[in-house]
Amino acid sequence: MTQATQNPIATNVDIINARVPGYQDLQMLLVNHEGVIEQILPMGTVLKRIPNPDLQVWDVAGDWISLGGVDLQINGALGLAFPELTQENAFRLPKISQYLWDVGVDAYLPTLVTTSIENFQRSLSIIADFAAHQTTGAKILGVHLEGPFLNYGKRGAHPAEYLLPLTIEEVKRVLGDYASVVKVITLAPELDSTGEVIPYLHSLGITVSLGHSQATADQAQQAFDLGATMVTHAFNVMPPLHHREPGLLGAAIINPNVMCGFIADGQHVVPTMLKILLRATQQLFLVSDALAPLGLPDGMYPWDSRHIQVKNGTARLLDGTLSGTTLSLFEGVQNLVKWGICDVEKAITLATNAPRQALNLPVISPGQRANLLRWHWDDSQQALTWQRLLSKP
Repeated sequence: MTQATQNPIATNVDIINARVPGYQDLQMLLVNHEGVIEQILPMGTVLKRIPNPDLQVWDVAGDWISLGGVDLQINGALGLAFPELTQENAFRLPKISQYLWDVGVDAYLPTLVTTSIENFQRSLSIIADFAAHQTTGAKILGVHLEGPFLNYGKRGAHPAEYLLPLTIEEVKRVLGDYASVVKVITLAPELDSTGEVIPYLHSLGITVSLGHSQATADQAQQAFDLGATMVTHAFNVMPPLHHREPGLLGAAIINPNVMCGFIADGQHVVPTMLKILLRATQQLFLVSDALAPLGLPDGMYPWDSRHIQVKNGTARLLDGTLSGTTLSLFEGVQNLVKWGICDVEKAITLATNAPRQALNLPVISPGQRANLLRWHWDDSQQALTWQRLLSKP
């Protein structure tokens, strides 16, 4: 996968012969001198414009043009796990944001997995302060809390000692003064016997994602009716699809108001099941679920009070429990095309437009800043590469 190369916004650029996710046929993108997309028009459109000697015309010869990626579930990078943020290591946040920008990510949700309330509060405070003053690199959109309100039997690699009952009182303890920085929370809906928590979180503007759960299809549907709109890493740590009990995932797949995140490393979900998932629903987005060793070589790394072994980009606890990956978001894009799961347009969409839709953010369209990527499919090499075409981090 090509590493990003940053190019400054040029003065008035027309990008022609471009394929754009969500648009039919070849398009031209008109970018003004402020680096904003003014129009996206079909090729052949007759333009009436005042002659401009500074205008540049870039012919991308049928390559794809998109916004950068958005990663809604990423646990750390460059050796730092977000739940382990302290004032002493907070200087690494801008480095991580720049690294993510360099691997094609425009924006992300630092994800805090189950930990102590003290750690939640400290990390939330540091991330909130950094995000409020951030000027470069991939933008922090908020925080994803993956826990601590998870089903013990589906906790996966989450430490059992920090799991909490799902009540409004416990939610308030975890959020503290930082509810406004939390954008997504993953929880097991069957833990709430009152049905009060999801509406409460919804009232705070927090997107509720179901995961690490034993929920039946009926329990999941009740949660969707109460306002949950996402599912965390489809298939993983939830009941499998069954012909007599479709479970949480089955209920999500048939619900047009629910979007499911998924991981495309080939280990969390095998390619055949991913193909079934993409045939079953279009309400999907790609996540990396990357851990702290993202950007580092395979090897043994500390993970809270334990250790993980990273091999070929897959991270497992020493007992073999799958804990995550160290593959970037766009390596997942490349995998989807390489495995024949979907075409290039769909793969790009799953990492760029779809995560934005999950958070009700605008997809590529006029009026947006032209932080654009150019994607090229080499049929002879069966390889998908990308580079930053226009950018102003």
